[in-house]
Parts: sequence; structure tokens; C-alpha cells
Amino acid sequence: MRTSTYGEEVVTIIDLNLKEDGGEYAGPEGDLPKPWIDAHHKILKPRRPDVVLRQEASDQLRLSAAARVLGMKGFLSPNGVGRHPTALLVRPQTFPIHKRMPYDPLFWRNPPALVSARFADVPEAELLLASWHCAFNSPRGREREADEITAWADRMERRGGLIGGGDANEYPLEDGESVPPIDWSTVTDHRHVTHRTNLRPDGSRDSCTYLDRTLLTSGLHDAARYAARELGQAKAIQATAGHSRPDQGGPRRIDRVYLDGRIVRAVLAVNVLDTTGISDHHGVEVVLSRRALAEALRRDHEPVPPDRAAALPSPAA
Repeated sequence: MRTSTYGEEVVTIIDLNLKEDGGEYAGPEGDLPKPWIDAHHKILKPRRPDVVLRQEASDQLRLSAAARVLGMKGFLSPNGVGRHPTALLVRPQTFPIHKRMPYDPLFWRNPPALVSARFADVPEAELLLASWHCAFNSPRGREREADEITAWADRMERRGGLIGGGDANEYPLEDGESVPPIDWSTVTDHRHVTHRTNLRPDGSRDSCTYLDRTLLTSGLHDAARYAARELGQAKAIQATAGHSRPDQGGPRRIDRVYLDGRIVRAVLAVNVLDTTGISDHHGVEVVLSRRALAEALRRDHEPVPPDRAAALPSPAA
């Protein structure tokens, strides 16, 4: 919790895919690598987040170090066929009740970190927190993973609220985006083409957007798109990854945070955090009004209707 330039107490969520958890241990003493140190001491700690959604975590030892630096409680997912688990950190003063949420990791290449929490101001309502890292290599795999997220949204519609996000490894719907769509005929990484597109009958390719469309249709909201559209924050929808990969279509907005239709009303700002030299993904900071988050969990207001982008036809239609 902090009172800042927003003129009220806020709750801050930061999503960060830290490449390979900062890299290998350094030096003869096995010191933490510089990218890890910079990410935690220069990016995360000064912002005093209440929730951190992490992708490409490594092990409990390094997660415990992160928890000590940030003054948070860490949760590490089970490992899947991907090389790195996901992780989630919670500030106990903001969410004094927090526990790991059981689920079947079968459908995930990188199983998510899933935590059931209680907000200090509204302890009677459950808040589900989720950090996900969707399959890099499979459109069908990401579809199955997105469907699992909708099951969480369905559960929380009856119980409280949902905040989740991570590396989607696919793209947002084009409506309202500032990053232009990829011309797949110019992409030279051909494996990437198979990983991130669907084939049309005429042989051309469509960017994968199933996850975004599915979550929006289910009533979740992309916090950055909401900030850009409703709050006039155009920088909220900047690209977060791909800056050094012109062979894969260049910069893209694949790291996104989603909120349920009531919590999204609490958004004050969404900021893309420049992590150049630290990771190949920029961070995404979502700043919520603490007062409005409490109102959302108490259900003082109706949810924002599903995003209009979900109702628009796909390019293949």
C-alpha cells in the first residue's frame, strides 16, 4: 500500500518475464547474476508492488531471495515440459491471507502460479491471483490454456475477483492497438511462423489471438487496453517484447495483465517498464485505486461489459 502521485492509496501489480531468471549464478561464490539483481533492486523494489507475476523463474532458492528483497511471500509453480516454472509474490500486509490454489497442471506447458488471497480491506471476498506463461510453440496448446483461465474466471464470478497475467506468447486483437499487425510474409524465422499463426485456406497466415479474444469474451479485461481507451494512456499499449527480433516480426505486446469486469474499474494507470539490458521482455505495471479495488470486491458496482474488440470478426472471417 502506498499513497503516491495518484492522490490516494494504491495497490500495484507488476508482471515481469525475467529472461532465464537473470541467468546463471556468477563468480566463484555463486553470486546472483547482475540482471537478477538489477530487476529486483532497480525495477521492482522501488515500486513496492503488492503482487508480482513472474515468468521464467528457476528455483525456490532464488524465489526466496526475491521475497526477502521485496518483503513479500513467494509461490513457485510446479515445473512442466518448459524449462522454467512461473512464480507469484504477494505482499502480506495487503493480502494477509494467501494460499496456493490446487489445480491440474496437465494442460499447461509451463504450469501457472495460482494463489487464493484475501484483500485486507475486504477479507470476506476471495481474490484469485494468477501468473501464466503460455506455450511458446503451439497455437492449440495456448487455446487449451486460455480455456483453463476462463474456468477460473467462471469460479471467481461467484466468489470474488480475479487478477492474472503473464507472457501470452501471442497477440492482442488489433482493435485499438498502436503496434501494427505483423506481415507474416516478411518473417524469416519459419519456426516462429508455425508457433504464432494459424493457416488460412488460401495459404496465408493469421496472427494467433485466441487467448485475448477468449478472455475478453469471458468478461475479463486487458488492463492496458482499458487504460489506453478509457483513461487516455496511449503509452500503456506499447510493445513489451521482440525488440531485438526483426526476424520474428519485431516489437509486440505479448505481456498483458487481465482483470475481471469489476476490478478493471479500479485502474489508475498502466506503465510499461523499460528493462533494456535486464530482460528481453519489458515489465507491465498496473496501478489500482485501493478504494476502488475494495468496492469491486464488495460488488458495489456492476462489471464493465465485455470489451467491444471481442465482438469484432477475426481477419479470417
